[in-house]
Amino acid sequence: QLQLVESGGGLVQPGGSLRLSCAATGLTLHYYAIGWFRQAPGKGREGISCISSSGNITNYEASVKGRSSISREIAKNTVYLELNSLKPEDTAIYYCAAETGAYYYCSTYEGAFQYWGQGTQVTVSA
Repeated sequence: QLQLVESGGGLVQPGGSLRLSCAATGLTLHYYAIGWFRQAPGKGREGISCISSSGNITNYEASVKGRSSISREIAKNTVYLELNSLKPEDTAIYYCAAETGAYYYCSTYEGAFQYWGQGTQVTVSA
């Protein structure tokens, strides 16, 4: 059974850092691109970062570019998103999602992703 499970969220002070994890079961990362999305209270879901199934292509949206890093650990079938210099506006539920294929590219277009995790809450507050 294909499953994505996010973890690593929590309460962090402004300026702090977090590393979110997306653990995949029932799929192999070699064949799936992984995207990270977030949904803030009262807002729509926003794509923020992705990594291709080759692992060679990464993208970041402007809202997190320069203060985030996406990576993966094949042996653990896990993708990570490190977020630094966190701001209150980063408060959201963070989701990971899997897209079949996407070897030479990745995108944060929500409609491209077939499988979704349940999300992990990140709250940035003093």
